[in-house]
Amino acid sequence: MKLPLTGLLPGQELVALIVAVSFAAGLNVYATVATLGLLAHSGALALPDSLHLLESWWVIGASVALFGVEFFADKVPAFDLIWNALHTFIRVPVAALLAWRATASLSPAEQLAATLLGGLIALAAHGGKTAARAAVTSSPEPFSNIGLSLGEDVLAVSLTWLSTVHPYIGGGIALAFVVTVILLIRWVWRALRALFRGAEHAIAG
Repeated sequence: MKLPLTGLLPGQELVALIVAVSFAAGLNVYATVATLGLLAHSGALALPDSLHLLESWWVIGASVALFGVEFFADKVPAFDLIWNALHTFIRVPVAALLAWRATASLSPAEQLAATLLGGLIALAAHGGKTAARAAVTSSPEPFSNIGLSLGEDVLAVSLTWLSTVHPYIGGGIALAFVVTVILLIRWVWRALRALFRGAEHAIAG
């Protein structure tokens, strides 16, 4: 069944899908965009006109290439700090833009609300990712960090796909993660501050 990612979806389904896709983008924006593009190109997902650019092989190819770069960059000590700090300003805006374009058929107020929702959820995902990394970075062996990074990649792709097939389930899973991040907000905030300090020291060093 081809699921339309448009404002013609029932309101609750559209919200659930935006929640899931935004969370996935906060984890790995390139994997999320590539997955949406490939699903649309294969006919499994009907994107609205405002998001047809994602179906372009240029966009899909660039996303896959950048995902490949992130796959390795995210696992290199010190450089991963710089990479993730910079991507605070990429993952969140792109998630907000996806939400904005996906709701182009709604009223301006609803579209703005969806944009804010997408950006905030992506920020929560990015913050939770940073906090989880902080918890395992102190481990002397590299496998914990690499395993966590692989898990984030798998979760981003799986959640994006699941949200296009079962938006309520995908949205529910993402929402559970968001609630967890909110409950641990002080820890997440400290981890984000440490991320930027670590990135600054890595650049200076």
